[in-house]
Amino acid sequence: MNTIQVATQSRCQLVDITDKIREVVAARGMATGTVTVFVPHTTAGVTINENADPDVCHDLLEKLAHLVPHRESYYRHGEGNSDAHLKASLLGSSVRVIVKDGRLQLGTWQSIYFAEFDGPRHREVWIE
Repeated sequence: MNTIQVATQSRCQLVDITDKIREVVAARGMATGTVTVFVPHTTAGVTINENADPDVCHDLLEKLAHLVPHRESYYRHGEGNSDAHLKASLLGSSVRVIVKDGRLQLGTWQSIYFAEFDGPRHREVWIE
């Protein structure tokens, strides 16, 4: 297993970690198989989405903020970050990507994003 570090600068943020995942695959000398990217945090997640237009990340974060507002009177969790837990659950904690000929098999416009919902923080991503 490999670990990469991700430092976020805002409460909700998508960070493109594709190149870091590529570095891990290259360092392993992996020719074919799959790589699992796992986020071991309950207020963060991981997703694959478009990398060509930054407005896609903006729109995703805005829609999640609309669907799951930061402060709601019905939240019972005492830490004040219930929305972060819900958003992380919606996106999920892992993605699996096929590796062929030593390369991640992502679509033309796809990247792997670490999704922060309770930052800024220093986080880990595990790669297996």
